[in-house]
Amino acid sequence: MPTPETLERFIARVEQNVYDEAMQENQSPARCGRDALIANERKVLTLARSVVSKCVRPTFVNGDYVVIRWIFEFVWLDGSATRMEELAYQRWEGERVAEEQFFYDPAQLTPEKSET
Repeated sequence: MPTPETLERFIARVEQNVYDEAMQENQSPARCGRDALIANERKVLTLARSVVSKCVRPTFVNGDYVVIRWIFEFVWLDGSATRMEELAYQRWEGERVAEEQFFYDPAQLTPEKSET
């Protein structure tokens, strides 16, 4: 089970756009291995002009299980934007995330074209 301090550090890292903990998108197969996780996140970030990440509180902790609600706002290189809201369901082993799965509406993935 994570300590409150560890959970707050984790949230702060995501809000700083350090996404190397992601493991499974919606019902897709899990990406395994730290190198694969980092490569996927770096690939997404190269397509974005900017990303804003925000934890929506409260977080829910029950023993080794944590649920966090996130809002991500992406501005893509072509000027389009995506606002995505998701729930992250995590299983922790001590002070580290052992498993994480995201739940979101895939319709959110369609970028909105800029009005300018």
